[in-house]
Amino acid sequence: MAANKNAARVQEALSRYVGSEVKLKANSGRRRFIERSGVLEGTYSNLFVVRVEEKSVEQKMSFSYADLLTGNVVLVIHRDGKDYRLAIKQD
Repeated sequence: MAANKNAARVQEALSRYVGSEVKLKANSGRRRFIERSGVLEGTYSNLFVVRVEEKSVEQKMSFSYADLLTGNVVLVIHRDGKDYRLAIKQD
């Protein structure tokens, strides 16, 4: 129950930044990380989508809100010329 409440809080916080440029760092296992820059395309009930363009190829990457809560994904939002790291308080 508390996990759903936290996920809803993360979704609410992210929904304000749809359309903003973001940088993300995701843990892909065995001490490997993916670092990408893109645009936060949308927030949905269980996940959020980031549109990434790399080497003229557009790709959509999706992550769950639990990834943010556990620290497997770190999201930095670029807005108004500044970078903001998304920080969510957990109960």
